[in-house]
Amino acid sequence: MTVVVLSWNGREDTLACLRSLAAATYPRLEVIVVDNGSSDGSADAVAAAHPDLVLIPLDANLGFAGGMNVGIAEALSRGAGPVMLLNNDTVVEPGFVEPLVDALESRSDASAACSQIVFRDDPATVWYAGASFRPGRGHHGSNHGYGRPRIAATTPPFVTDRACGGAMLVPAAAFAELGDFDESLFAYAEDTDWSLRSARAGRRVLVVPASVVRHAVSAASGGASSPDTLYYGLRNGLVVAERWAPLGPLRTRLRRGEAVAAHLAQALRSGRRRAGVRAVYDGWRDLRAGRLGPRHAA
Repeated sequence: MTVVVLSWNGREDTLACLRSLAAATYPRLEVIVVDNGSSDGSADAVAAAHPDLVLIPLDANLGFAGGMNVGIAEALSRGAGPVMLLNNDTVVEPGFVEPLVDALESRSDASAACSQIVFRDDPATVWYAGASFRPGRGHHGSNHGYGRPRIAATTPPFVTDRACGGAMLVPAAAFAELGDFDESLFAYAEDTDWSLRSARAGRRVLVVPASVVRHAVSAASGGASSPDTLYYGLRNGLVVAERWAPLGPLRTRLRRGEAVAAHLAQALRSGRRRAGVRAVYDGWRDLRAGRLGPRHAA
């Protein structure tokens, strides 16, 4: 079993994540840390604290998609079977791996098994327990279970539309069949795009409530309503929706309008209103111009 942890300017988060992995009960965990060009000394801190793990320091930030792809390629080159993808701002509960392995073994059509993700500072409350893809909508709303009490570990695994790339176990065969993440998206919605490839191939994404991971929620991008979250959420959400569910001209305009309105409302509720509104404008501008990859300067 190989775990790929993606780190970017979150030194203390990364070290906490690695400490939690060291306490995991699964007997054989190889850990690969991909440092996405951090400027806060993350790579040096990881090397000093954990000299036994595999560290891949990158010269630049390749985004979630590019950074994870580097780690996935390294894991597969080492003969990994299933690969566990994990955000650095997560802390795993000790028995989080075994239920994911059991779920994949019980479903031959499963392409991924995702942990139930709870808030790190409120582990009794759900952040992610699956998510929907609604083709005609410009905004998919909150994750399933968001803000509700943690789901009992006895709840059987169930199918969901959208995986969460921040805590998911993927068999090597699924990467061979479906490919890895679309690097043009850079960050956000790359796991939705991958999930839709899975569905097209007749494979299923599972949520496994017995596997629990605690998440600081969008720490790398500054929070759930940060400017970067708003920018990539709007741009990439529409890119993926239009890629997988093309509509006619009128319905496309309506879907885009709904997405802009939803993200503007989120920006206006945030603590950085002006920057948030600017991020929504930039996301809309770059969507219309077909500019993908990292966020472009104004």
